[in-house]
Amino acid sequence: MTKKGCILALACWLSAFGCTAQDFAVEQLADSLYVLTLTTGDAVDRWQLPYPVYRMETGDVNGDGTVEALVGVVKTTRFHPEMGRRLFIFKNYEGLVRPMWLGSKLGGILQDFHFQNGVVRSLETNKRGEYSVAEYRWSGFGPKFERFLVRNVSEQEALASFNSGNPSLNSKL
Repeated sequence: MTKKGCILALACWLSAFGCTAQDFAVEQLADSLYVLTLTTGDAVDRWQLPYPVYRMETGDVNGDGTVEALVGVVKTTRFHPEMGRRLFIFKNYEGLVRPMWLGSKLGGILQDFHFQNGVVRSLETNKRGEYSVAEYRWSGFGPKFERFLVRNVSEQEALASFNSGNPSLNSKL
């Protein structure tokens, strides 16, 4: 069998077991109207996000072998009525975008996040203006605190820790 034939056969076999290529993307439609798009093969599904989006990353959050979308939005929540940055996690459920976790808060006041090596790394502040960098790992219902990389430090020190191991983080969405 040729290389092209092997690739086609593998693609058909994977497709038969529900293993098709997928891609999440965020599109801005207006000032504070975004759409999270999931493309799987020829199918496209969208989830409307009527809030400003400051970051979107993808990765296997829960360790099931499929890629989820981590979306940072700016909004109020029922339990935290002040405007703030929040983390939402979406999954591919049979070709449809579905929420996995719509978080109101991680630990401190969320400034930014990224996903690397199976953990959500967050840049957070407290009410005194001190910075911390924490890591969270998926635990059934949502991200569970794992450890602080730095705690109650300057913004410069926190950013150095937050960006360590991922030099592409100097850019925003």
